[in-house]
Amino acid sequence: MNEASIEIAYALDTFYFLMSGALVMWMAAGFTMLESGLVRSRNTVEILTKNVALYSVACLMYLFVGYQIMYAGGPNGFIPGLGFGLGADNTVAEVVASDGDIYYSNTSDFFFQVVFAAATMSIISGAVAERMKLWSFLLFAVVMTSVIYPVQGYWSWGEGWLDALGYADYAGSAIVHMAGGAAALAGVILLGPRKGKYGPGGEVRAIPGANLPLATVGMFALWLGWFGFNGGSELKLSDIESANAVALVFTNTNMAAAAGLVAAMLVSRVMFGKSDLTMLINGALAGLVSITAGPDVPSNMLAVLIGAIGGVLVVFSIVFLDRMKIDDPVGAISVHGTCGIWGVLAVLLWMEDATFLAQITGIVAIFAWMFLVSLIVWGTIKAVMGLRVSDGEEDQGMDITECGMEAYPEFTKQS
Repeated sequence: MNEASIEIAYALDTFYFLMSGALVMWMAAGFTMLESGLVRSRNTVEILTKNVALYSVACLMYLFVGYQIMYAGGPNGFIPGLGFGLGADNTVAEVVASDGDIYYSNTSDFFFQVVFAAATMSIISGAVAERMKLWSFLLFAVVMTSVIYPVQGYWSWGEGWLDALGYADYAGSAIVHMAGGAAALAGVILLGPRKGKYGPGGEVRAIPGANLPLATVGMFALWLGWFGFNGGSELKLSDIESANAVALVFTNTNMAAAAGLVAAMLVSRVMFGKSDLTMLINGALAGLVSITAGPDVPSNMLAVLIGAIGGVLVVFSIVFLDRMKIDDPVGAISVHGTCGIWGVLAVLLWMEDATFLAQITGIVAIFAWMFLVSLIVWGTIKAVMGLRVSDGEEDQGMDITECGMEAYPEFTKQS
């Protein structure tokens, strides 16, 4: 390649990386709309506050220390190094001398990775909704995005021991999604269910969300953002092979989501006699999570199968967790945790270099790290400042008690 071609390719790949990151950032809006639509109206402002705050906290903490833990290397494949901030970006001379091996800006890589860290934390938000103290949640977000998430990210994407073992997880079915689900599970166990969710005989009582149109729009926002999530993970676009790979990833991502939604719709109809919209929403997201470990799968039909199985699994997982009295208002643990596990295993259906040992080891290691360390951090916060609001605050709603305002005041007060 000549110098001009190298510079044009570098600029194009950097721009593609940045635009993919912007699409992933839009997933923050999707999580916000989805969660605020699936909680009761009296908790809407609090969950909106939680989502905008966690995104900002994640960006700051990942810049300060998280990115360096994840990608700066370390003394061995298990223990990451420690650094702060970002280093210098590539110079023209370095890029040209690499003959195309350096193909995007280091800063664009940070931007793409930081929105992944924020997405991992967003998964937790919905699972602990309607009863966790706002500031306890945000304190956990500080630790999560600066240390807990980056350490296991170093093991895999940071070329640590899981990467050396051959663990394959293209865009993070486990590294991002199951990781968030495991941390959420630890928090939900310590937090306990919402008041009135389960009856004295163990019966499950539905607590409907306040705004299903908003939740549905949130699903579509997440679906759109996932094209950046998976497509950007191809890392480049500037040659024919990469462009074809990106197109395949986009298509497989879309088809898996569609298959997940249809499968969940059919299962909910059979199980409940109704086409439960919340199951359809989670079915689409389940399909997206399931394909994330391998959206570069060579067959569109296999992508459909992977997404459809995710859509079936999520319905059964939500029902099972409810029977276990694990209260997850938005189904996040099932969508991201259960289907994240399936996504990593699904890689074995087509990737010849993937091994069962490596995939299972990755699942167990990531889950154990995220769950156990999160349990310790959640437990420490509970002992020091408490996790849960009082019964009276929960009855009144967290909008008033935590934020001092209501989302829909014109519907609750006479003028």
